[in-house]
Amino acid sequence: MNETVFSGSLLLAAPIAVLAGLVSFFSPCVIPLLPGYLSYMTGVAVTDLDRARRGRMLAGSVLFVLGFTVVFVSAGALFGNIGLRLQEHERTLQVVMGIVVIGLGLVFLGFGGRLQREVRFHAVPAVGLGVAPLLGALFGLGWIPCISPTLSAVLSLTLQDSTGARGAFLAFVYCLGLGIPFVLAAVAFARFMRLTSWVRRHQRAVTVAGGVMLVVVGLLLATGWWNELIVWIRSVAGTGSVPL
Repeated sequence: MNETVFSGSLLLAAPIAVLAGLVSFFSPCVIPLLPGYLSYMTGVAVTDLDRARRGRMLAGSVLFVLGFTVVFVSAGALFGNIGLRLQEHERTLQVVMGIVVIGLGLVFLGFGGRLQREVRFHAVPAVGLGVAPLLGALFGLGWIPCISPTLSAVLSLTLQDSTGARGAFLAFVYCLGLGIPFVLAAVAFARFMRLTSWVRRHQRAVTVAGGVMLVVVGLLLATGWWNELIVWIRSVAGTGSVPL
């Protein structure tokens, strides 16, 4: 069951991880501060972002994304290794993590709002491309309390895959969902800010959709339907996996 990388579990979990990353990006603790993040990662004043060189903006955003990707992928690998050691308790683990994810989904929906907050670093390195990866890592750590509902849901799915490699892969997919919008915003700042203005006007709908997704994932884990979906995916796919 766990001898391949792209097994049924990852085929099901990877799209959820991408969506979780997108929901994290459009959350209240990231999207309103986007101009500030872009300014820090590129060393360009906020007022000059729409006129800055695209090459500099692209380089800064990619380095920034790499910084927090290292943080989250390391966490995914760690959780995957934990899952490997707890594999004999797989069903119990699924129920517990399902309940946790349901609770996190409710937090995302607005219940227990104090649990969803951001820890900010008040002392950061000088701005510019040279420190963009470090800034990404620092801000990644600072985001954890705020994006913990979506990130924790993804990490709970890495426990089901039961290897560090697959845990790292799933966390990387999550970072794609979170990081690609940063890169797009950097290379097309004015257009992207018009899009984000629409998202901010509909922030509550985006948050509710993310919370509902987390609750559904939690229910699938807790009830055992997650495994049923994996079996169904494998039956549809025929062989159901691609060898490593």
